[in-house]
Amino acid sequence: MMGPAHSLSGAAAWLGVGAAAAAFDHPMPWPVLVVGALICAGAALAPDLDHKSATISRAFGPVSRTLCEVVDKLSYAVYKATRSSADPRRSGGHRTLTHTWLWAVLIGAGTSVAAVTGGRWAVLAILFVHLVLAVEGLLWRAARMSSDVLVWLLGAAGAWILAGVLDQPGNGSDWFLTGPAQDYLWLGLPIVLGALVHDLGDALTVSGCPVLWPIPIGRRRWYPIGPPKGMRFRAGSWVELKVLMPVFMILGGIGGASALGVF
Repeated sequence: MMGPAHSLSGAAAWLGVGAAAAAFDHPMPWPVLVVGALICAGAALAPDLDHKSATISRAFGPVSRTLCEVVDKLSYAVYKATRSSADPRRSGGHRTLTHTWLWAVLIGAGTSVAAVTGGRWAVLAILFVHLVLAVEGLLWRAARMSSDVLVWLLGAAGAWILAGVLDQPGNGSDWFLTGPAQDYLWLGLPIVLGALVHDLGDALTVSGCPVLWPIPIGRRRWYPIGPPKGMRFRAGSWVELKVLMPVFMILGGIGGASALGVF
């Protein structure tokens, strides 16, 4: 799928988690719902770090472009080193390492550790990166018509304000995990979810997605899972734009309303 659909699906997924949490009598404070949805929307772009033409490659100028090139080479090296004889040869790393459940879990866990050990500045950095990505994905038309600096300033201001809101008692810095020194440990959850939602979205497309790696399927280690070929679509096709994106909007709205106790 394309960047806007990925971000929209990520936001809808977190709002759905908020609805489930409310149903099980562990409701999210509204700042956690909002911040988590924005982080998840941004994180749903991150697996495309292995693709130098993706939305994320443009988000932070030369820094993100260089990072995408490095991750592409790393992913390709891992693919070559671990492919079986039944896996096809390929020339790049797109839809390999960063499109797996293992990558999602490692990135989410690393984020949680950074948030807990790095203090306020680490939290601000995590929020800034993902808010910029959320703007690039959810407001992509406006983002492309604006300068990068304006988007970065918006991300920085949003990160500062939202971190201040979360720090207030009862607003969710210690949501879900409330033990000593566990503030913001939950920040890894929307990142894991965003990455997995991205992978599942790509699994619906023609090429599928090897989300289960390194678990082998048949004789292949990089098996691209997905529905039957007749049910798949091309990224950016009318199915994605006219069907899936409106569905994500509706589901997100229902999830958000349920999470906030509207119904």
